Amino acid sequence: MNSKEFIKAVDLIVKEKGIDRELVFEAMELALATAYKKNFDSLTNSKIMINRETGEIKVYSYLTVVEDEDPNDEESDGIDLDYEIGLTEARKINKALNVGDTIDTEITPKDFGRVATSTAKQVLVQKMREAERNSIMDEYGDKQDELLIGTVDLEDVDNYFINLGRSNGILPKKECIPGEKIEMGKQIKVYVTKVDGSGKGMFILLSRNHYGFLKRLFEHEIPELSDGSVLLYSVARDAGSRSKVAVYSEKSNIDPIGACIGERGTRIARIIEEVNGEKIDIVKYDKEPEIFIANALQPAKNLHVIITDPKKQECIVVADKDNFSLAIGKKGQNARLASKLTHYKIDIKNTEQAAEMGINFKD
Repeated sequence: MNSKEFIKAVDLIVKEKGIDRELVFEAMELALATAYKKNFDSLTNSKIMINRETGEIKVYSYLTVVEDEDPNDEESDGIDLDYEIGLTEARKINKALNVGDTIDTEITPKDFGRVATSTAKQVLVQKMREAERNSIMDEYGDKQDELLIGTVDLEDVDNYFINLGRSNGILPKKECIPGEKIEMGKQIKVYVTKVDGSGKGMFILLSRNHYGFLKRLFEHEIPELSDGSVLLYSVARDAGSRSKVAVYSEKSNIDPIGACIGERGTRIARIIEEVNGEKIDIVKYDKEPEIFIANALQPAKNLHVIITDPKKQECIVVADKDNFSLAIGKKGQNARLASKLTHYKIDIKNTEQAAEMGINFKD
């Protein structure tokens, strides 16, 4: 690599990778100084200077201009002639010099070009890698909690490796939807749970069973959620089995549940297909907790909700014999999901249990 090739290489990575040109030269000079001391001389008062226009590389030794030695100062260590020069002597060389300036003498070895070429290549490669890494971090650093589309590239015992374009993500098999089949080479939607660029490379952790995955699917498929005319309050999910999604609208002329279902159920059908047939209950959020809790316990109906502790968010729900088992659900799933959705601890009682507690339940 001659001087012209070196400048062209620097300008190329500056243009393509968006690196500051001066930072490249400074990194190069630092690396070349280390290489010089390692291969030619251990002097600490040597430095490398690269001509920013021509790319010419030269090595200099330098003396720092210091105050003249005071013969009456017993505590003075004197002038170190290997590294320093007194002001009077310095001005014999150049009258414009002042304390703190340096006098440079070129000492470039004849065969320094070989070392310089090798070092320059290493620094350029390093800077390109750093720039690529920073660029990828800029692209993916703010993607946490977002929905991305990638291609299934590889698989090992515990993970799938998803090609996201300029970086790869890891989809642990335990983060897949139970029962779904992930095929090599297929494009899939994934939810980003973690982005970490603190290591050597970018680490992107993905999921398909996270409740956030379902939330982003709704936002992606329902235009009214994107434009804000329908709002999503909360999501509770047992991935692969059943989920509940609470929505509402501040506009009286909009049916939030109908907007999510879509004409002839087309919108919700696309979401259900993406989550491998998972059942999804869309319920209406209400600012009155009693109404919201009753809505969340659907398909159970005719429920009597009593808020027992507003601060601790605890309640008792009384259900008649036709709705008691529905309210609880198979293995308690309906009640558990409703509790997650509303953020209330829900204690479901039948009419007999309610009567024993002194609660009067009327159909």
